[in-house]
Parts: sequence; C-alpha cells; structure tokens
Amino acid sequence: MKASRIAAAGAAAGVTVLVLSAPAFAHVTVQPEGTAAKGGYAVVDFKVPNERDDASTTKLEVTFPTDHPLASVMPEPMPGWKIEVTKSRLDKPLEMHGEKITEAVSKVTWTADGKGIQPGYFEKFPLSVGQLPEDTDQLVFKALQTYSNKEVVRWIEVPQEGQEEPDNPAPVLKLSAASEGGHHDAGADDDADSESAEKASAETAADDSGSSDGTDTTARVLGIVGIVVGAAGVAYGVLAGRRRSNA
Repeated sequence: MKASRIAAAGAAAGVTVLVLSAPAFAHVTVQPEGTAAKGGYAVVDFKVPNERDDASTTKLEVTFPTDHPLASVMPEPMPGWKIEVTKSRLDKPLEMHGEKITEAVSKVTWTADGKGIQPGYFEKFPLSVGQLPEDTDQLVFKALQTYSNKEVVRWIEVPQEGQEEPDNPAPVLKLSAASEGGHHDAGADDDADSESAEKASAETAADDSGSSDGTDTTARVLGIVGIVVGAAGVAYGVLAGRRRSNA
C-alpha cells in the first residue's frame, strides 16, 4: 500500500512538472522551410501558438533586425488575415544585384479579419526573405502577439548562449553556411541532364541495333548449317538404300 502511494505521488508530481513546463515551449518561433543559407534566399515560417483558453490570437507583429536589414521580404497571402508590410529608410544603403537599396522592411503585421487563432490551435505565417547576411550566424526577430481580450505578449527577450531560455524569448533564425557552388543554376543542370539522357538513349539504341544484327546473323548461319546437315542425311540415306539393293 505504501509503495502504491509513493508511485501515485510520483506520477502526480510528474504531471505537475509537465503542466508547469509546457508554457515554456509554447512561444513564437521561426524556422526555415528547408535551409536558410548565408547570402541566399529562404522561406521562413513564424509559428504562433495560442496560449490562452479564453481568448484568440488576433494580431502578430514581427520586427526585423536593423543591424542586418533585409531588402526583400514578401508575405504569402493568408485567408482570414490582413497583411501590412512596413519599410524604413536605411542609414547605410545596401547593394543588391548591382543596385543600391535605400530602404528595407522593418516590420510585418498580420491582423485577423475573422476568428484568428482560437484556443488549442497554432498557425504558421510564411515569408520569403533575402538576401540573407553573410557576416552572422543568426537573425533575431522581435514579435508582439495580441489576443482578443487586448492582452499583448511581447516575445522580445534575446536568448543568450550558455544561459537559460528567457520567459519571453524572441524568435531566432539560425543561418547555415553558404553553398560552395554559389547560386544554383537550374537551367544549366537541366540542359546537361537532357544531353546526358539523349546520349544514353542513342547508345542504348545502337546497342539494341547491334544486338539485333548479331541475332539475325546467327539465325542465318544456323539455318544454313541445318540445311547442309539435312542434305547430308538425305544423301546418306539414298546411298545406304542402294547398297542394300545391290546386296
């Protein structure tokens, strides 16, 4: 009985720990769809869970880093949400594709024109971003999450390496190393693949033709040999018959 009580108490304590620790994992995060390589472009998703039981998330504001501005930011249309992209003038112009960029996106705001994110659900807010910087390993975004009861949760605390995660961590996008070959030239690879396929097809056809010719030649030789053998057999039979008659 005592052992059963101890086990029950342990299980209850475990459940309590899970319940208390669950909210620490339910925060706004950002993850790439695939990879986010330095110097390239990527599609990233801001994942927003609803942490309240009695209110819906009706607004998300994401502020972009000013120390590594992004000139190209394009949101994906989302049913039920109005999207606003805010740009700001740069103190130091960026150079992209040989052109100077004097302004960059400073904030993207999603406002629900319907029910928003209801309790017990989450939603992803995708963005196409670039050109990603080459002189940093991560980008820190600050986000504000507004609920239908007017409560605002500020996900703005920057996580520090070697320290515990803060209560309201800001979304952090980890950047991977740039690819060695630079930008991928899909057209050139497609042409090369096409040429290789055509060459392989031609070689296969030639092999098939050679195999067919060889088969035909063999068939002819065997046919001639068969005729010769058959004629020899007939001649032998005639001679044998004559010998019996003379005997």
